[in-house]
Amino acid sequence: MHEFSHFIDLASARIGARAVAVNDEFFAEKENLIKPEAPVWIADKYTDRGKWMDGWETRRRRTPGHDWCIVQLGLPGVIHAVVVDTSFFRGNYPSHASIDACGLPEGADATSTSVVWHSLVSATELAGDTQNTLTLDRSGRRERRFTHVRLNIFPDGGVARLRVIGEVLPDWSRILADGGEIDLAAAAHGGYIVDVSDRFFGEPRNMLMPWRARSMADGWETKRRRGPGHDWAVIRLGIAGLVRRAQIDTAFFKGNYPDTASIDAALVADEGSGNVSADVSSKSIGDWHAVLVQAKLEADRAHAFELSPWTTASHVRLNIYPDGGISRFRVFSEPDAAARRRAVLRQLNASDEPDLRALLADFCAAPEWIDRLAGKRPFSSSAALQSASEQAADHVTTAGWREAFRHHPRIGERATERAQSASAQAQSSREQAGVERASADERAALAEGNRAYEARFDQPFIVCASGKSVPEMLAMLRQRLGNDPDAELRVAASEQRKITKLRWERLLG
Repeated sequence: MHEFSHFIDLASARIGARAVAVNDEFFAEKENLIKPEAPVWIADKYTDRGKWMDGWETRRRRTPGHDWCIVQLGLPGVIHAVVVDTSFFRGNYPSHASIDACGLPEGADATSTSVVWHSLVSATELAGDTQNTLTLDRSGRRERRFTHVRLNIFPDGGVARLRVIGEVLPDWSRILADGGEIDLAAAAHGGYIVDVSDRFFGEPRNMLMPWRARSMADGWETKRRRGPGHDWAVIRLGIAGLVRRAQIDTAFFKGNYPDTASIDAALVADEGSGNVSADVSSKSIGDWHAVLVQAKLEADRAHAFELSPWTTASHVRLNIYPDGGISRFRVFSEPDAAARRRAVLRQLNASDEPDLRALLADFCAAPEWIDRLAGKRPFSSSAALQSASEQAADHVTTAGWREAFRHHPRIGERATERAQSASAQAQSSREQAGVERASADERAALAEGNRAYEARFDQPFIVCASGKSVPEMLAMLRQRLGNDPDAELRVAASEQRKITKLRWERLLG
């Protein structure tokens, strides 16, 4: 398999990928496709259905058509290449394979006939017992974020492993919604290894993986240094931020952990892509600033360090003295405001239509608003996004506003008429924080007011609740009960627009 320094296998079970559907798996199960380890051959192993094979294998097709398997990626991202590994399949590998992909919201059914699949690789001839690397034709195509892939094999046969090589593009709308610190270096947040001094015993990208290390082999380990100097790894953070804390974990490294470690940080200017350039090399980063002076490490232990001075960084360099092994490396901070905006805009611009529509519904679920805003991509700036959002709201019909209102819980409650995503639920809860301090009498008055309002207007009471106390909201509710239905619809729509604007501002920072 080709090495892409800043890409990972998005289809690995180690990062949560799942083989969710298949049309046939008579000889060998679909789950084998996404095993992280290399396939193996056991000469004398058979099952009651035939020769045991470490892969996915379908029966011999005697009817028209072809076989397929749908894989949900462990991390969503931008796909750059696919490896169809036919190791040990010699007289039973498919003659051709093609790859389709789509981007779906969490919980969506990838087998639905309504799913629109995008062709990434047309039917391509395969070789048996080979790691077949299929490179995507990206000429003229905009960057697209995918959550699922479909491997089509023609007409039947066996594939040992499927590797989907790509760049993680996180769901920033969810990750950033709650605010606070995140692990900027995590592979799940788009962090990756730019360069290392040595990788003799262990793969350095293991340090950034979301799961806990399982053994010494699941970390980064260098060979024994016999001359001067020290080993190091340069990490490009998934999103730039004011680095504050770090964790260096030597789990499982006991007689071979580094004696000491230090950390440097640097900020590399954005090059207009919405992300720091993947082409930056460790040698081109000139201005490193020490944020952790050389500190003593211990065996098999997670070390927590406060960094000083706090420095806005896009890259960090972990130095280990003189050599040894590190299982995990974390860098914690709140994302930088400008980097946050770039990351969110990149996600919006790259999201596939179904995924984008579900994301936008968290801000305003009026169908006309979603249609118009989705059609305005790409968004060049947060100001352009806010402007497009306001303009789209001008075209929402009465039915559209009523649909949007149904996606909000009643003031003082959590349930909604329409299902909310976890992110939307968190935002609603935050916006209604004032209700948490309400007395029993105030809660009862809210419930009574909600019932009266709905009986009069046949819609839930909508108010931009952020920063408002329960008495303030009760006063607004009672005052609005005197409106005629048309006037009240306009008031409720205005409140929905305030909510939408506030949610964009909170996400964009």
